[in-house]
Amino acid sequence: MSDSVRSVHYEISNEGIGGYRLVGHACPVGCMRIHSGGGASSSGDATLWVFNDNNTKPVRDAIERWNKDNPDKKISSETFANDAYKEKIRTAIGSGNAPTMIMSWGGASLKDYADQGSIVDLTDDLKDTVDETVLDSVAEGGYVDGKLYGTSFNGVQPAVLFFNTKVLKEAGVSKEPQTWDELLAAVEKVKATGKTPITLAGGSKWPYLMWAAYLVDRIGGPEVFQKIENGEKGSWDDPAVVEAMTKIQDLVKAGAFGNTYQSLTADDRKDVALLVNDSSAMEMQGSWAYPDFVALNKDFAENTLSFSAFPSVKGGKGDPKDLTGNLSNYFSISSKASESQQKNAIDFLKNNTYSDSMVTSMLETGSVPPVKNVEDTVKKNDTKSGFYSFIYEAASEAPAYQLSWDQALPSDQAETMLNNLEQVFLLQITPQQFVDNMNKTLE
Repeated sequence: MSDSVRSVHYEISNEGIGGYRLVGHACPVGCMRIHSGGGASSSGDATLWVFNDNNTKPVRDAIERWNKDNPDKKISSETFANDAYKEKIRTAIGSGNAPTMIMSWGGASLKDYADQGSIVDLTDDLKDTVDETVLDSVAEGGYVDGKLYGTSFNGVQPAVLFFNTKVLKEAGVSKEPQTWDELLAAVEKVKATGKTPITLAGGSKWPYLMWAAYLVDRIGGPEVFQKIENGEKGSWDDPAVVEAMTKIQDLVKAGAFGNTYQSLTADDRKDVALLVNDSSAMEMQGSWAYPDFVALNKDFAENTLSFSAFPSVKGGKGDPKDLTGNLSNYFSISSKASESQQKNAIDFLKNNTYSDSMVTSMLETGSVPPVKNVEDTVKKNDTKSGFYSFIYEAASEAPAYQLSWDQALPSDQAETMLNNLEQVFLLQITPQQFVDNMNKTLE
């Protein structure tokens, strides 16, 4: 998942556990640079690019500690907005100028990097560390054809429904919707109060796909998209896909997303702010949004915000415990990096892949570590709302965990999918036209 390029520079200041103040300043995209350990990078330093959001603070802190303890193995890091990173990393890899450590979401992009020889096989160096530490479903995302090419470093990131319980109660909705029919009823009640039922950052496009992915799963089960991911000809033309697109357009026509969703973007966190400011009742977002809720208003996150799994659909084949979203983020190592840079990066990953300090830091910032046997640690550090335990249990127990469509599909298919999905949400094409257009990508 990603969204549109933005030109905003964030300053992050510590305001207590999980509290970080985001202050926007206009500047060129990707201008925020962190030279951890107090100095500019030299040609011998391993290099790393990450996002400039709260979720990556634990890894940035780990780099700072590493550089202090290992002055001869420094890692120089630079941060970017989400989509700015995706565009820049593609260009850098294509030109042979990628950073030493390449961040991805796993899926098709990781396979492309491996097939192209752009990243190195980490099996001998890191397989034991990863397999012993990381939840199997998340660790699997770093493998290509049985070989390890990426180690996860971030929190587990399923998409969930977030709720402003105050707005819901004021609209006469006493509990979070658990079924599709209950969701539709809640939309009507919230709309009647004059507030936006569901915040949707449509200007970023990728938030659309969370709705599509969950609906296809709930209606037809995980097998439907698995056929699509496998590239089976005509596999988009499944009744579950048509019904999912129809239900999406039913929501749009019901005014569920208001009138300005197509211009709202996620990278500047304005979508999260609408929920915090009592302007909307619900939002479908990845668990990565939770640190932003905490950062914007910790009291709201602890006392007013609630969350649940995506609603079930009557007569659907999918298990209500199935998840979609990002498994995590993964670090790979560039094959173009020098031998010393590769060795330093491997040493860093071996010593920091969900170390105790990393796990603690992640929980402090609101990110849930996909680490085996840390239930007690998660529970001990849980929020008043129980968010950490909710996410950890969901990820551990999910019968199926579908990687975000835009990461699971090859980049050309993913771009076509996002463009056509946008047209579905804007009521510019019919569900069947969406299916027909997508089937062309499999011919």
